Amino acid sequence: MARAIPWTRREVWTRKLLYPGHTLPTAVAPIIVAFGLAWHDRVFAPFPIFLAFIAGWLIQFAGVLTDNYSNLVRQPDDREHPELVEAIKTGILSLDELRATILASYGLAALVGLVLFVMAGWPVIMIGLCSISASWAYSAGPWPFGRHGFADPLFFLFFGIVSVLGAYFVQAADVLGHEHWREALSLTAVAVSLPIGALITNILIIDDIRDTEFDAIKGKNTIAVRFGKFYSRSEFTALLAFAYLSPFWIWRDLGFSVWVLLTLATLPLAIMITRIVWIHDRFDDLVPMTPRLAMLTVGYSVCLAVGLAS
Repeated sequence: MARAIPWTRREVWTRKLLYPGHTLPTAVAPIIVAFGLAWHDRVFAPFPIFLAFIAGWLIQFAGVLTDNYSNLVRQPDDREHPELVEAIKTGILSLDELRATILASYGLAALVGLVLFVMAGWPVIMIGLCSISASWAYSAGPWPFGRHGFADPLFFLFFGIVSVLGAYFVQAADVLGHEHWREALSLTAVAVSLPIGALITNILIIDDIRDTEFDAIKGKNTIAVRFGKFYSRSEFTALLAFAYLSPFWIWRDLGFSVWVLLTLATLPLAIMITRIVWIHDRFDDLVPMTPRLAMLTVGYSVCLAVGLAS
């Protein structure tokens, strides 16, 4: 499972809180797809899409910190994250420090959102407020979504639809002008976001399968806890199938280039990950699968973006 503790302060922050193998790929994948579609529609704008990435990553980072903070408050002796428990006990990390970083991250995201509001108009405020609320409510508040089995649709909606649509919108609204904000809310952006939402939701599903025993002890009613690992594995397979069938629909029915089928180049890795998810239960066997699927999602997004832009 986890290596022998204690960890250094730097390791705690980089490997357990910044969590770069998870947060960076899932933040950048929707941006890549929005870039490809914007290029196709001749509304690509580099500064707005860069700001969208920064805001999205900050909100996601704050959500990861909020989740860890909530776990440490509810379960001071959390066996799933002994490194964080030991860091709190030894004083190299504090709950006050986590809380301050959460507030700072959300605050910086809000400042970036204000810049995007000036560039793209009032819908940015709605997108930002909904994203921050969802990030916080996943693990905090009186009724945390993640503890009641509603994390999967939340991930699909915000990491897929909202992230791609938002990144496309800020570009199109900046290029076309505020008065054309309705045109910037592209239904095509929603369509091409769906496979990205499916793949990123699958990252969560692997985590839930891996952490089933820990989550059951903590009273966290994920899908895997409530209905069993078989159901979660079936959901994983269905979402993966959806992600790899979607490019055919995007090509045939939405009128994009056959190059969108370049996404199939990532299928062998997807099959390998699926096989491991189905046959392995050990925590240590499943831990590497989340960063691998995160990187697969980035590769898939690059292939899809190339196809959209062609």
